[in-house]
Parts: sequence; structure tokens; C-alpha cells
Amino acid sequence: MQAELDKLNAQVDEMKAKAAQAQADAKIKIQYSSQIEELQTKQVAVQMKLEELQAASQDAWEDIKTGVELAWLDLQQSFQNAIAQFDQK
Repeated sequence: MQAELDKLNAQVDEMKAKAAQAQADAKIKIQYSSQIEELQTKQVAVQMKLEELQAASQDAWEDIKTGVELAWLDLQQSFQNAIAQFDQK
């Protein structure tokens, strides 16, 4: 999961570069910035849950694992939505 998160981080960096290039259209830039901010917030949440999972005792592992999986799915869905909107621009 850490490798997937790292890959997603690289893709968000690419989105930031595209947003920077969209300076000519302020509305598009605001949308890009908003989407990127949302993704970064969710990335941090997934990273924190992943770290919590890595530090968890065996007893707590299953409970934390579920939270990590849900956060990951939410991040992936948000990323796919952002990509779809970026591709439309």
C-alpha cells in the first residue's frame, strides 16, 4: 500500500504541474487547486492510518486495517474523480 501511495503522490505532483500551467484560466486553476488540496488532505489521512497500522499490536491490527482500507478507497475515488475532471479541461 505504501508503494501505491507513493505512486499516487507522484501523480498528484503531475496534477500540480498542470494546475500551474493553467494560470491563463483562473477558474480552471482554482478548480485544480481545490481538487489537489482535497487529495493532499486524503493522502495525509491514508499515510497516518498506514503508519498507525504498521505500529499496531496484533489485537488492534484488524480494526485499524479496516480504517486504512476505507481511507484508501476514499482517496482512490477522489483521485479518479480529479483525473476525470482534469482530462475534461
